[in-house]
Amino acid sequence: MASKCICDEIVFPVEFYDVDSMRIVWHGNYVKYMEKARCSLLDKIGFGYLEMVRIGIAFPVAEVKLKYVRSLRFGEKVRIVSRLVEYENCIKIKYEFYNAESGELTTKAESMQMAVEMESGKTLFVCPQIFLDKVEKMMEEKNE
Repeated sequence: MASKCICDEIVFPVEFYDVDSMRIVWHGNYVKYMEKARCSLLDKIGFGYLEMVRIGIAFPVAEVKLKYVRSLRFGEKVRIVSRLVEYENCIKIKYEFYNAESGELTTKAESMQMAVEMESGKTLFVCPQIFLDKVEKMMEEKNE
């Protein structure tokens, strides 16, 4: 499966406004970091949020899982590797957070989003064909 997954990676500094009084990233900001990584991955696929709106489909987050292994601290850089692991019935992405300098794994996470028609609010139990086509094309290009 690893050879067939679509992956992305981002690196950015831990900012002062993301930490608590102990200078560690406040736990709620990991969800914001996941969003940053998710946007980068979806943009890489060519199906970012503006494309979703253009076709009238929203993908609200239905589930989030986080496993904190080690704290990230102010002044460190975080590297997030995101992997699209499911895309036919929903968008499921797995994330691994690393201290960019040491390479140490700090957090594991997962998010799941369901397709919803924006106009009617109806949940779709399959992803739109345009998204499926973009993912399949990207995987074909990767395996060539």
